[in-house]
Amino acid sequence: MFQTRRIPFMPALQEISDTLIRDQIVRAVVDVFKTMLSEPVTLNTDPAQQNVWPPLAGAAESAKPYVAGMVGFLGDINGLIYVYLPEPFADLCTGKLLGMTPAELKESGVETVNDAVGELTNMIVGVFKNGLCDFGYACKLTIPSIMRGSNFAVELKRPSARHVFVFDSHGHRIVADILMKTDE
Repeated sequence: MFQTRRIPFMPALQEISDTLIRDQIVRAVVDVFKTMLSEPVTLNTDPAQQNVWPPLAGAAESAKPYVAGMVGFLGDINGLIYVYLPEPFADLCTGKLLGMTPAELKESGVETVNDAVGELTNMIVGVFKNGLCDFGYACKLTIPSIMRGSNFAVELKRPSARHVFVFDSHGHRIVADILMKTDE
C-alpha cells in the first residue's frame, strides 16, 4: 500500500516593497469600511498627503481631537499600525458598527467608541497581516490599544520604515500609519 505524504504549499517570500505595503493597506481599509460600515473609502492620491510625518500634519488638522487605534504584528515581520480617525467620525463609525443612535452613543460613553475603534483597527490590521501572510510572511496580531487627543505624535527609538497613507470618506480623513522594523 502506498502512503501519500502531503506537502503544504508555501508561497515564495517576496521583498516587502512599498507597492506591496500600499496595496495591502488600501485593500484592508477599503474592505473593512465597506463590509462593516457600508462606508466608501478612497486612498487620497495627492502626493502632498501621502507619507507625511507627523501623519496629522498642519496646525488645523493636528489640533482636532482624534481617536487612534494601534495593533502590532509579530513574526516573520514585525511592526505596528496606527489608524487615526477624527473624533466625530469615530463616533459616526461606532454608531454604524453597533447600530446605536447618537443619543445612545453619548450615553454609553467614550469606552464604547474606544472599543469600536480598537475592533476596526484590529480588523484592518488583520486583513493587512493576512495579505502579507499570502506572500509568505507569517505573523500574529497583538491586542489593540487606543489613544485619544490632539497634537500627538509617535516617535521610535529603533530603526523602522514608516509608511503613511491618507484616506477620505465623506469629507473625513482616515490615516493609516505603518511602522515596520528594519534590520539594525
